[in-house]
Amino acid sequence: MSKHFPHILAGVYFLFFIALAISPVSRKVWVAEMIPVLAIFILLVLTYKKFRFSNLAYGLLSIWMFWHTIGGHYTFANVPFGWVTEMLGAERNHFDRIGHFVIGFYAYGMAEWLLRREHCGLKLAMIFSLFFIMSVAAGYEIIEWWCVVVEGGSAGIEFLGAQGDIWDAQKDMLSDTLGAITSLIIFYFIRPDKKMSH
Repeated sequence: MSKHFPHILAGVYFLFFIALAISPVSRKVWVAEMIPVLAIFILLVLTYKKFRFSNLAYGLLSIWMFWHTIGGHYTFANVPFGWVTEMLGAERNHFDRIGHFVIGFYAYGMAEWLLRREHCGLKLAMIFSLFFIMSVAAGYEIIEWWCVVVEGGSAGIEFLGAQGDIWDAQKDMLSDTLGAITSLIIFYFIRPDKKMSH
């Protein structure tokens, strides 16, 4: 089971993707949201033989893929997540905010890759992995802004997913950063680079 975990996970995600590709709320939004997910999925598949991450790393990396695929199907602002909104007493749907938090888990994979490839030591790997996520977070917010300007209309607004919050971009970047810090704390205690051969 442990040996085949990445294959099983990839198969489950592929079926999940196919199911949620059927009749999304907005096909334009779905296409825009699925491009980064498919790019990462394909990259992980193609590089598997050259570098196999730990099972925990694959598990953490997949959380965002599943989450983002749900968001792409419904559009993030309209995912049926009302029970959480009510529980938190919030005024907006926080499904997208959680999505930003879990993208931070990619810091775990980055740190594992850097250390197992012996590109640097632990401290530098942790710092670089955190900054990597923060850079991706900022870059994604810029891309969202550009898409809204180019696309305009309801599809652009749905892709942005700000839900009327003028500080949405800043809060999203903070969520990405907190997710990265959380995953790096986990990494520090588990140290998969010591358990797997180079």
